[in-house]
Amino acid sequence: MNISVKIQEEANKIKVDIQGEIDAFTAPKLRERIFPLTDKEGVEMIINLSNVSYLDSTGLGVFVGVFKNLRSNNGGLQIIGLSSRLMRLFKMTGLANIINISGQSEGEVNESTF
Repeated sequence: MNISVKIQEEANKIKVDIQGEIDAFTAPKLRERIFPLTDKEGVEMIINLSNVSYLDSTGLGVFVGVFKNLRSNNGGLQIIGLSSRLMRLFKMTGLANIINISGQSEGEVNESTF
């Protein structure tokens, strides 16, 4: 199982493009790459999951941790590019009610804030 994480930073705006599967094996690697970016004050992070084929509870845990840390540092999180399957997972767990998520495809995403 593989995961690829591409990070673009511009001031306090960070875009993370993830490709592959996020599971018990890859979630720690993902956390290691993106969690340190959430420590700065006022970071606005966009995570693109349009190329993620699988996500389990350990992956959801990474996003919850990122969300909490960003929020405690007066930042924000938006997760974009969710497939209908991933969108269902976020809704079933209630995370869709607390994290800003979008099922738009990458070509339709409004990144004017980035």
